[in-house]
Amino acid sequence: MDNYDEIRNIDEEAQINEAFQELLDIYLASQHRKKVELITKAFNFARQAHKGVRRHSGEPYIMHPLAVARIVCKEIGLGSTSISAALLHDVVEDTDYTIEDIRNLFGDKIAGIVDGLTKISGGVFGAHASQQAENFKKLLLTMSEDIRVILIKIADRLHNMRTLKFMQTSKQYKIAGETLYIYAPIAYRLGLSRIKTELENLSFQYEHPEEYARIEKKIEKTQNERDILYNEFTQPICEQLDAMGLKYYIIGRVKSPYSIWNKMQKKHVAFEDIFDILAVRIIFTPREGKDENNECFNIYIALTKLYNAHPDRLRDWVNKPRANGYKALHATFMSQRGEWIEVQIRSERMNEVAERGIAAHWKYKSENGEATNDDQLENWLHTIKEILDDPQPNALDFLDTIKLNLYATEIFVFTPKGEIKTMPQNCTALDLAYSIHTFLGNHCIGAKVNHKLVPMSHQLQSGDQVEILTSNSSHVDESWLAFATTAKARAKIQAALRRQQRILQREGEEKLNQFLEKEGLSNYMGNVEKLWKLHKLNDRDELLTAIGKGSVVLGNDDKDALLGNKKFSLQSLFSFSSKEKKKEDEKEVKKYEELDRKIPINLTDDNLKNGYIIADCCHPIPGDDVLGFYNEQKQVIIHKRNCPVANTLKSSHGDRILAATWDTHKELYFVVPIRVTGIDNIGVIHEITAIIYRQLNVNIQKMNYESNNGIFEGTFWLNVHDVQDVKNICENLKKLSCIKTVARIG
Repeated sequence: MDNYDEIRNIDEEAQINEAFQELLDIYLASQHRKKVELITKAFNFARQAHKGVRRHSGEPYIMHPLAVARIVCKEIGLGSTSISAALLHDVVEDTDYTIEDIRNLFGDKIAGIVDGLTKISGGVFGAHASQQAENFKKLLLTMSEDIRVILIKIADRLHNMRTLKFMQTSKQYKIAGETLYIYAPIAYRLGLSRIKTELENLSFQYEHPEEYARIEKKIEKTQNERDILYNEFTQPICEQLDAMGLKYYIIGRVKSPYSIWNKMQKKHVAFEDIFDILAVRIIFTPREGKDENNECFNIYIALTKLYNAHPDRLRDWVNKPRANGYKALHATFMSQRGEWIEVQIRSERMNEVAERGIAAHWKYKSENGEATNDDQLENWLHTIKEILDDPQPNALDFLDTIKLNLYATEIFVFTPKGEIKTMPQNCTALDLAYSIHTFLGNHCIGAKVNHKLVPMSHQLQSGDQVEILTSNSSHVDESWLAFATTAKARAKIQAALRRQQRILQREGEEKLNQFLEKEGLSNYMGNVEKLWKLHKLNDRDELLTAIGKGSVVLGNDDKDALLGNKKFSLQSLFSFSSKEKKKEDEKEVKKYEELDRKIPINLTDDNLKNGYIIADCCHPIPGDDVLGFYNEQKQVIIHKRNCPVANTLKSSHGDRILAATWDTHKELYFVVPIRVTGIDNIGVIHEITAIIYRQLNVNIQKMNYESNNGIFEGTFWLNVHDVQDVKNICENLKKLSCIKTVARIG
């Protein structure tokens, strides 16, 4: 070993010891029982196990478990068991040690958590769809057994996101996409609002670096203006709260870059049109003998004496907390400058729950073995278990089903007897039926909402009184999936449809066997394949289902199609095509392997004409942040990075994601829709088309235009070369005095 290596090793040892001491200091400052020996033992064991191993950043591997343990302790608020498990979380996966070794040294609790983390190692998703579903099921099962497993997994993902810059670009897209698709929503569902926000921002930063930098710059540029507004708005509030004798503090909350960008995309508005970037948070200490819920409303009443409150923007999360345990009173007031500002009123305890979520509830058994309750989380975990009871054939459907309600806002509805049910916003009567009992859902025919008869697809509103109507003759129909919005309802509908399909397939198989026997034909694969191809179906199962339904009736045409192939053996029918297919597959695999995934693919005018395919779901154009996806048909499809389909692909098929960059030269045209709104003056359409046609020389492919009460909205589909063309068009149209908003949509 030369002097340089020796000096580096000494420096690294000092760095590791310092990081561990910081972890102990944070732990000793917490309110947990001080089990320093256990944590030290776990650290020494992990340090020895990972000795000599380095991360992509070049630092010793042990720095990663130390960082995860620090997040678990400081940012989530867990104790010695969780900290020790975090230090050991990669030992079984990456070294020769086993779970039994962990169990013998650290006991059943820590071994159980490490085992759960090992089962879902490498991210929620593997390389294959079936493996993804299995890994995700393991995550959910271990989460329902011990919530600490998913909390440590979230801490692990947070540190990986913080160090994502050391990964290659295609891996960054995969990990960022997976984080945004699953981990951020789960963090939200468990009440970890600060971590959820950071995960979203980090994902946004890697997927759309230019947009992220642009929004960050605009937030910074408008900071002085917000500071003045904040000071003017909060000064009278401070005087009022001081007069009430309250102990409190007030902070300003600035909307995160991801939240701003997400709202810009959904509303098709510019940064300057986002008016809720600033919010004010009042955090108070309840006075002795006073109820903290009532104190929230007392503060609200005091604020109404200072400012006008928005009548439709009062959110009572105090008496009816969100499903993740969040409690606060939200109200929106008109400032002296004529701007609406949201005020969040919380007690100190409510604030801790808002920041640390379920960890602050101690949903799982705490370190001293005492259990605590959280009915909302129990209900959610029970729903997860119910969904897991039904096998899911398609991994992506399964993931979407679970994910559906992670971000959902809650509403409250009443049964005929006055019992309150918490449901996701935009739910239907059918969703409520399934939430009460699977039988009610499977046999639902409609509902009475506020004593009026409505269809099962009727969307419920907070405060509705709902009576579910059923009939034994009613059965689940595939069309129900179009308006079922909750994870439980969709899972139960799909399970019922699969049961119905299995019955139809059995009936179809009986009819098929009878037909073949009658015609003297054998039931081997070749004959069955001829039949499903003849009827333009995809496989044997579809054929059997169609025969069982009666949509395919076997007759003379089927007999004629099969008789010519009666003499051939299965081998003679398929041997040639199998060999050819194998050769073709080998050629395509080689072609894919030749793509250097460390280097972004170049999107030129030529390969966009003849090779790569522009996705129909998001219609990317040159200048958009994009990625490539290598599909089952051996094609490279180009998606926007923020496309919902691409988000699913990044999560489910991360090994097929390719980084991509544009290298076009204004040869090709792409169709882009632009939405324009404004005052419906005489000749406004003529002014708009004159700018597009004559001034900018852009062709309009088609347009829609509607006017109502002096306000118009128009959508124009334009042929453009790239994003710069779109910006030029928008900037020029905004110069018209009658135009209020101009934005690209889709």
